Amino acid sequence: MSLPAFLDTFATVPDPRVDRTKLHGLLDILVIALCAVLCGAEGWEDIEAFGRAKESWLLDRLGLALPNGIPSHDTFRRVFARLDPEAFRSAFLAWTRHLRLKSRGEVIALDGKTLRHSFDTATGQAPLHMVTAWATENRLVLAQLPVDQKSNEIPAFPALLSLLDIRDCVVTIDAMGCQKEIARTIIDQGGDYVLALKANQPTLEEGVRLFFEDGRENGFGSYRVRRSRGVEKDHGRIETREYWLTEAIDWLDGKEAWAGIRSIGRVERTRCVGGETSVEVSYYISSLGGSVGRFAGAVREHWGIENREHYILDMTFNEDASRIRRDRAPENFAVLRHIALNLLQHERTWKRGLKGRMKRAGWDEGYQ
Repeated sequence: MSLPAFLDTFATVPDPRVDRTKLHGLLDILVIALCAVLCGAEGWEDIEAFGRAKESWLLDRLGLALPNGIPSHDTFRRVFARLDPEAFRSAFLAWTRHLRLKSRGEVIALDGKTLRHSFDTATGQAPLHMVTAWATENRLVLAQLPVDQKSNEIPAFPALLSLLDIRDCVVTIDAMGCQKEIARTIIDQGGDYVLALKANQPTLEEGVRLFFEDGRENGFGSYRVRRSRGVEKDHGRIETREYWLTEAIDWLDGKEAWAGIRSIGRVERTRCVGGETSVEVSYYISSLGGSVGRFAGAVREHWGIENREHYILDMTFNEDASRIRRDRAPENFAVLRHIALNLLQHERTWKRGLKGRMKRAGWDEGYQ
């Protein structure tokens, strides 16, 4: 997306400052902060230092006016601490729609992540926990919402889904999101789901587990169960994944309460690393039918949110160690990181990792 289009989208964000205190335009502040984060800035002092080092580039190449020079780190801190996070997120959502190339069957993974050092002991503010929607094929953060400090992820998932176009997509959520209301929301919005089962749905989980355990031991009889198997080898690690899927769920108690439910699944992951072997078994309910391949792909892509979004935010953007914690700043800075992540993921001209692209963005003023 071009800079003018970016500016048009984020011009909708209201400036939290009174007119008499404005020495710098809000859009100038947002653009400088975003460019700095793209180049590895982790806090307000970093952003100011980046702005001063790149002032001529910001003036010449981006066309910023900057009549009063580069804002101080205190200005960046105050603005992001007071900026309306809902308006900032809404602008992010509108901007992301321009980047996304929606395709039928795309997997959208929903998951939560805690910014561990965003707590503020002085004010009693708990660490910020956010739920995020990740488009696995596009490799885009589609939207994010904070979780109420007095609640958990469950009520946040329907609110997050309401922001998204999930028609013809497959939504995946871990066991926390295996809720009847969430399944209904997904189906009502024209999507499909693959929801992990654990002890939060004990009766349902036990029924599915016993079905597959008995079937593996004694055979599935007249029930048709589709299977697939995959093996991956990487740096001394061997991982074998086995998938089972069946639409034969006429026996399943309480299935009527789950909107769109069509199948149940089992996944067994066996990992061999350094001579040690571990086995993990997971169970699922799904609105998918037909080939086991779609189910297997959705489960596999959901694991990608950990590697391609959470892990990158921690290892590349150092999010977990961030000490930004006052007022609305942690939430707004998280949105800044998501914007930068989306831009870096979509930069395909240089075949380096995201860390390498960040370095080049800071070093090479001709890199766009």
